Amino acid sequence: MSHDTPICDYEGSDYVEFWNGRQYEDSCERIALARLLPRGGERLIDLGAGFGRLADLYRPFTHVVLMDRALSQMQEARRRLGADPRFSFVVADAYALPFSAGAADDVISVRMLHHLVDVPKALREITRVLKDGGAYITEYASKRHLKAMLRYALRRQQESPFSERPHEFARLNFDFHPRWMERQLRRAGLRVEARRAVSHFRVGALKRSVPTPVLVRADQALQRLGGLWPWTPSIFVRTRKQGKE
Repeated sequence: MSHDTPICDYEGSDYVEFWNGRQYEDSCERIALARLLPRGGERLIDLGAGFGRLADLYRPFTHVVLMDRALSQMQEARRRLGADPRFSFVVADAYALPFSAGAADDVISVRMLHHLVDVPKALREITRVLKDGGAYITEYASKRHLKAMLRYALRRQQESPFSERPHEFARLNFDFHPRWMERQLRRAGLRVEARRAVSHFRVGALKRSVPTPVLVRADQALQRLGGLWPWTPSIFVRTRKQGKE
């Protein structure tokens, strides 16, 4: 595909307000990411960083690059974090990263891959800019989750959660099967070394009836075990770039 492959970029959207109503998801994702992050390094690149929602987790890193395709998101990130000299702000997309080979000690992408038509192309770029032995921590939307399985069994959805093909459930919004995603990671030269299942209780009725801290604690207790065979709508994976023999 060409460099003009479409990407959902949230240009002009109020992403801060979007997250104000998702405290459960935000807390669960922070727990998973904190567990998977390396203890520190010289340069971390956060792809699809938005307004810098997760930037407070990056304190152990000397230099943090927040990158997003949406100029409005980077402007908001700069407004929030620009006074901290550790942060740089870059407007670009995942298909053509403006960094030299091996420039990053570690790379992160949370809620970014599910907006990409050509995931393998983006993963090749990520591997290119990652140094040998560096970690790539990513999150993706899984099609093989419990709610989808139940809906499919009850014939309330047509898409099979067991099919490995990516599913575009809305324009430029994709769900991926875990086996398909991990195959793409391996093909890009990234070895999976840890996995977390996240947002076990992302159900409207539960979130309305059970206090958020209770749901978050329950999710935290299940994340590592659930990663052995994840059936949640969100999956975090830590991979490692393989060095040359």
